[in-house]
Amino acid sequence: MLRSLSWLLVCGCVAVSAVADESAGDKSAALTGQGPATAVAETADFFTRPAVQSEARVSIVRQGDAEIPLVVVKGTPYEMGRQLGQALKQQITTFLPAALPAICKELGLTEEQLQEVWSRSSAYSDDRLEQELAGVADGTGLPLRTLQAMHAVPLLMPYSCSSIAAWGEATEDGHLYQTRNLDWNLELGAHNFAAIVIYVPDVGSPHVVPTFAGFSGAHTGMNFHGIALSEMGDASGKEAPYFVHAPHFTAFFRTMLYDADSLTEALEIFRQQPMTKRYHFVFGDGRTDRRAVKVRAHSPEPADRRLMIWKDNDATDEFAPNVLSCVVYNDEGRGAFPTLKSGHGKLNGESLVKLANQIPIKGGNVINVVYDATDLKMWVTYAHGSEEAYQRPSVLIDLHQAVGPEVSKTRTAAP
Repeated sequence: MLRSLSWLLVCGCVAVSAVADESAGDKSAALTGQGPATAVAETADFFTRPAVQSEARVSIVRQGDAEIPLVVVKGTPYEMGRQLGQALKQQITTFLPAALPAICKELGLTEEQLQEVWSRSSAYSDDRLEQELAGVADGTGLPLRTLQAMHAVPLLMPYSCSSIAAWGEATEDGHLYQTRNLDWNLELGAHNFAAIVIYVPDVGSPHVVPTFAGFSGAHTGMNFHGIALSEMGDASGKEAPYFVHAPHFTAFFRTMLYDADSLTEALEIFRQQPMTKRYHFVFGDGRTDRRAVKVRAHSPEPADRRLMIWKDNDATDEFAPNVLSCVVYNDEGRGAFPTLKSGHGKLNGESLVKLANQIPIKGGNVINVVYDATDLKMWVTYAHGSEEAYQRPSVLIDLHQAVGPEVSKTRTAAP
């Protein structure tokens, strides 16, 4: 899918990049009433925007020859979105306006149809995400509808991934380690606009989302209570059209990251979500319940088969008898079990980084993440240019250091 995106994005990104700073600056000025009038100034005439005093804190983490922004934002959802939009304005205004027409062309849909999909799905989603998108729009000067249309894309595109969680007696230190491989579409070029965002909300848990410039949904993430979330898509393109009168997982993952302080709470939030299509999930808790589960959520299935939740060493697991104590995994049969079995009791972050690099779908490995959900650390590896994530070095991020001692001491649960 999306095989012709490369030339479309090259042409679009070059054109947009050449005018991004000027046009985005004009739009932002018009939207805030602080600059010369433009075609979008009329939107500023009938409503005002909240004041945002603080700015994002931006640092750079280096992964080989790539520089990845690490952005810390604080406040209300709108304020965090506005800060994020301002911090990543150049990347967002270069990437999204070029990528969206190319995606529409390959999907055979218009931008207006993508907006319709998002409008229906977001009606069932967390309002905090919509508020953040409004902030990002105001921070970049892009139309809100552009961001909404882009956030509809994961609802419609098929993809496949993998995840492993190991804890307790399976790991060398008892910590819970969890992997997430995103095997998606390299030709989209999102990995060339990588960003790692740490949200410190006024209400709710601080959380980290390895993402892409302009995308506020979470395809994975971890909060400061040690809740780690991974996803694997099971629905093929042949099953489209999908059910969109429900929140997409990238939306309710943000809800779980905001609100869940234990695996028990994460599962309760999850069970309240209507389903869109077929997925697997791995949900881990490294600090309270200190365990993980694997979930199969297949909405087209009969009610008694629609939702399956497996614990470790579960004889009913789809991979039984290839199951282990203190381990759950879904690698779609790509060979993780022998390594998990031989390394049982000795698994750690570095060994799981190596294992994650062994089991991606080659040709589409966009990002690999390994979380230490007990010590709040993460190893992140993005694809870069034509190199896939499994071919790249990883970067280690200590979340305590990233947010500073004040947030780390007052906003996290003790292990």
